[in-house]
Amino acid sequence: MSAPLVTANGAAIPAIGLGTFKSTGDEGIKAVQAALAAGYRHIDTARMYGNETEVGEGLRSGGVPREQIFVTTKVWWEDIADGALQASAEASLKRLGLAQVDLLLIHWPNPDVPLKDSIKALCETKARGLTRHIGVSNFPVALLDEAVALASEPLVANQCEYHPLLDQSKVIAACRRHGMAFTSYCPIGRGALDKQPVIDAIAAHHKKSVAQVVLRWHTQQQGVVAIPKSANPGRIAENLAIFDFTLSPDEMKAIHGLARADGRLIRPAFHPQWDEAA
Repeated sequence: MSAPLVTANGAAIPAIGLGTFKSTGDEGIKAVQAALAAGYRHIDTARMYGNETEVGEGLRSGGVPREQIFVTTKVWWEDIADGALQASAEASLKRLGLAQVDLLLIHWPNPDVPLKDSIKALCETKARGLTRHIGVSNFPVALLDEAVALASEPLVANQCEYHPLLDQSKVIAACRRHGMAFTSYCPIGRGALDKQPVIDAIAAHHKKSVAQVVLRWHTQQQGVVAIPKSANPGRIAENLAIFDFTLSPDEMKAIHGLARADGRLIRPAFHPQWDEAA
């Protein structure tokens, strides 16, 4: 089983990927191996995760040709100045053991670094062949619009927190306007969606798990990719087994209706000014 592809400004991104945050050591290697065995062809990591070496080992030992796997990594917000960003990308490639990644993202914006400098550096990594595609993460609409205007290379994705408790309709609309994919991290809400009667009922109707229903909700939205994190081989496989059923328009609407003002889970001290919920 494999995920359908989301096309975005020249990139073809599998709609389900393996998130690897906190998957380190032998657990991290085995998670990547299990994902590839289950049919995943999209693996997401970051310098900040401290596991690029393990992800690289999982990729090499997973038995799938490199050209069939979409690999994403990210440059930490403290390293996005011109020069530092390119050096971070090069160091990530060395840890991963790859000649290039498929997607390189600015992990978070940094108000102390001019965006034009960061975007220039990001575009240079593509021009130098360090990455096939570039994008951003945790960019609200105004910053995303500015980044697109500054970029000499197409941006293909904006990776942000997204799950049924958090309305991200404004950012998703901006991504669509720019021809970009929207990648959802924390797509299952880190347990915050447990015991939601609306989702429980939909899951029972389709004979699927809550996680499968929520991931199907993500992937039925135009241009949305989800990267659920798991180190459990059974759960990893389950998270990919979501393309044999379809949620109805009413079911999609009901899940969207769970969004609330306090739904955001990830709030680091350096976060940007988020967009107001629609």
